[in-house]
Amino acid sequence: MIEFRYDRAADVGSALALMSPGAKYLAGGTNLVDLMRETVEAPRALVDVSQLSGAIEEQPDGGLRIGAGVKNTAVAAHPLVRARYPLLSRAILAGASAQIRNMASVGGNILQRTRCYYFYDVAARCNKRVPGSGCDAIDGFNRIHAILGASPDCVATHPSDMCVALAALDADVEIEGAGGKRSIRLTDLLRLPGGRPDIETELQPGELITAVIVPPLAFAANHSTYRKVRDRASYAFALVSVAAAIDLDGGTIRDVRIALGGVAHKPWRALAAEEALQGQAASPALFRAAAEAELRDAAPLRDNGFKVELAKRTIVAVLGELTGEAA
Repeated sequence: MIEFRYDRAADVGSALALMSPGAKYLAGGTNLVDLMRETVEAPRALVDVSQLSGAIEEQPDGGLRIGAGVKNTAVAAHPLVRARYPLLSRAILAGASAQIRNMASVGGNILQRTRCYYFYDVAARCNKRVPGSGCDAIDGFNRIHAILGASPDCVATHPSDMCVALAALDADVEIEGAGGKRSIRLTDLLRLPGGRPDIETELQPGELITAVIVPPLAFAANHSTYRKVRDRASYAFALVSVAAAIDLDGGTIRDVRIALGGVAHKPWRALAAEEALQGQAASPALFRAAAEAELRDAAPLRDNGFKVELAKRTIVAVLGELTGEAA
């Protein structure tokens, strides 16, 4: 039995006041409680923030502000999300079970930790769980692990589906802490492992995610999607996923956004593929060239070389679906 203190925050100010060294914020608890049961996490105190920031608000520019406490089910079902950002709704519905989506929060989804087997096994070496201990995944069974952006210290992947769509949409994250309020791009908030895989975000001690800002992107309403490739039809994390939105002028690609999931320590914005597609005539050959450009620096491990070709084919298939130029 691991003892800890529990407090429920009434607002952001009280949440920040209740935070202390060794404490954790608790929202839906769908990840943190599991980690506590497995003794991967042992916080001295929990600050319950599940009652905070539960609104989805339209912004003056047409974007949306989604409170960090909004449940994943509510985001996926919201009329404005479904109408303007269908890829975000589809990504959330592709994740977990309905029961988990009913409990999981937006803020918790962003901060959920890797599903690497070796991270969950406290008998295994894991630099993310115990800095400097080593990484048993590198020479172990690494079928689900990263092929992009990994380091000699960590090859884990980020598990979120929602974050892949938010990365494609250039979403910002609102944060509040002792130093005041600030905003940061989601893809900048989440870090690649480098030599410190235990430091997973740019959050400062005690800082709390209060909302996600999704900017307007008109062409996402009718030309965007999310495709998840996994081992079984439901309740499985992505081997590879692709979130994409495309703006066509006739047959020419005027603008495009692509992000990949299941391939890196954080949602992977496919900037090389986007650059290869911009201003070009849509075709299966172009899509393949863009996918090749994005995966050029992929570094697969012993068991996950299949992910390189799988990622390429998924990019090509998604772009073909959105443009009517299927291979």
